[in-house]
Amino acid sequence: MSDATDLSRRRLLQCLGLSAAAMAVAPEWLLAAVEQGSQERPRQTEPDIELRITALITELPILSSDRPTKVWKFSGELIKGPAGTVEAIPDSYLGPVLRLRQGQKVRIRFHNKLPEDCVIHQHGMLVPEKADGHPRHQIGSGQTSVYEYTVLDRAGTYWFHPHTDKRTAEQVYYGMAGLILVTDTEEQSLDLPRDEFDVPLVIQDRSFDDRNQFRYVEHMHDRWMGFLGDRVLVNGKPDFVLPAATRAYRLRILNGSNSRIYKLMWSDGSPLTVIGTDGGLLESPVIRNYVMLAPAERVDIWADFRGRKVGEEIALRSAAFSGVMPMMGMGGGMMGGGGGGMMGMRRGMRGGMMGRMGAALPHGSEYTILTIRIVREERDQLALPRRLSRIERYRLQDAANTRTPRSIHLSMRGMSPRLNGRSFELTKVVEEEMIPLNTLQVLEFVNRDHRARGMMMAHPMHIHGQSFQILKRELAPGFEQRYASVSQGFVDDGWKDTVLVMPGEKVTILKRFDRYTGLYLYHCHNLEHEELDMMRNFLVQA
Repeated sequence: MSDATDLSRRRLLQCLGLSAAAMAVAPEWLLAAVEQGSQERPRQTEPDIELRITALITELPILSSDRPTKVWKFSGELIKGPAGTVEAIPDSYLGPVLRLRQGQKVRIRFHNKLPEDCVIHQHGMLVPEKADGHPRHQIGSGQTSVYEYTVLDRAGTYWFHPHTDKRTAEQVYYGMAGLILVTDTEEQSLDLPRDEFDVPLVIQDRSFDDRNQFRYVEHMHDRWMGFLGDRVLVNGKPDFVLPAATRAYRLRILNGSNSRIYKLMWSDGSPLTVIGTDGGLLESPVIRNYVMLAPAERVDIWADFRGRKVGEEIALRSAAFSGVMPMMGMGGGMMGGGGGGMMGMRRGMRGGMMGRMGAALPHGSEYTILTIRIVREERDQLALPRRLSRIERYRLQDAANTRTPRSIHLSMRGMSPRLNGRSFELTKVVEEEMIPLNTLQVLEFVNRDHRARGMMMAHPMHIHGQSFQILKRELAPGFEQRYASVSQGFVDDGWKDTVLVMPGEKVTILKRFDRYTGLYLYHCHNLEHEELDMMRNFLVQA
């Protein structure tokens, strides 16, 4: 046995610590299965794409060239592959845009120049566990790791970011994220906007101190509620203006914020034409007056500026909404929820939470995200396709657990966000988290913790691995008012990897677990909640 294998085994033996439920199953095969997922697979003899991605610290002028801001970022370099595979976002702390094609074999050489551990998660993509960025594969400062995978995913807007144990939220906040744009033959057959008219837009909220440095969590309530910045950046820039021509555009929008939810709406009241979500193009365009976008969700918008005049401006705004945060009483405290320690926690959090609610950009307030400015006339012949893609619809009757859905209950009691009452442990799973390979599974996200009703808030739930389909949303009686201002903004038609689960809601999904065995995370993508252990493992086993 090699030293590396022996070290991996010893680390697993130290960390595994089986629960009573799991031990009742069979710890011997469970350990073997986890170790199987950690084994190095043979390297692809000849990758089509070879990249070098480096995590580093640098400085960039964000608010002012006189006072640059220290940022953590990913830099990218193409070692082998077609020109244009790696594109930098100019003057941005954000990592590169990786342009890949379905079927390509990819090798990423990741070098960590940070002063702490790091690992990269290929968000939304179906890749081997080692390439998925599970925190048990994070590497130390000065170390290098290699990720290898074949692009199995359909055309879509994916992204990558760290998934470092207890450090994901802060590393992402300080700048570590990049985009992965995948194409395939189906997408290439469509006459969609391309090149400069296919525009990726990463929305994030940030706060700065008087020296133009990022200001992050200052109080425990920032972690419990989720951190909110006081200004919005797009592609790493404040007051973002997109110069546009009088023609059709494809806007690929990623909510890269740690916890902020957006209600996207055009400033002139025009409807939004949605052509894609997390996992790629929809079957056909969907029209919405507004679109809800939770952390980690993506949406592709067909934006047609034909008929507008040079010099005209239109803003993409976040409209006012409510219902996603814990309910506040008349005195500023939490409503309902009871329990032995609730009153003390309520008094302790009241001032800080109300301070955040009264910040420059309270959650659910109205503000401009970016401005489109028409700068030139240009004619194009593009027409919005009536049919965008073919989506294979999963059927409930084909699931392996049709009558016994795997329920995941979301709770926010005390200062401890939990999934089924459990916190994250590096390699632990219980029986209901063990998934047979190559099966379709019914899962339910249940946000109905009635013993802490006043503490309930919305959770963007993300599952690693391949995308899923949303079967239905069900709202418990009494929550209609909290749901009213957001209910028409969900686009559930296509493939998803993240879904916003509102208070009082149960969201049922259908998800396949194919191709790869190993540990795959599921968690709240409010990154502060993830740091507070609102995360667990699925063990996919042959």
